[in-house]
Amino acid sequence: QVQLVESGGGLVQPGGSLRLSCAASGSIISIYAMDWYRQAPGKRRELVARFSSSGSTNYADSVKGRFTISRDNAKNTVYLQMNSLKPEDTAVYYCSANLRSTMGRNDYWGQGTQVTVSL
Repeated sequence: QVQLVESGGGLVQPGGSLRLSCAASGSIISIYAMDWYRQAPGKRRELVARFSSSGSTNYADSVKGRFTISRDNAKNTVYLQMNSLKPEDTAVYYCSANLRSTMGRNDYWGQGTQVTVSL
């Protein structure tokens, strides 16, 4: 069984910073892409950042220059450093991993962590 567990969300003032973490555990053989998504109330879930198996990164236009995705393969963990946060960044943030486990290759999701940017 594979689990993704996020942490690091919370309440922050505009202009502040937060660092999200997502650790994958279980019967993992290999992890390919690891992503961060977010979903604001009444909106569709959107891809925020991707860290591919080749080491390349991609960002949504709305977060370029402010967010940084990184990955520690030894810990099966992906991070999202969020700087210069804006109220419109408020959302539930989810991590996702495309990985191969003893059950085959599948996409897995974490439970989500709330990020609220407000005075």
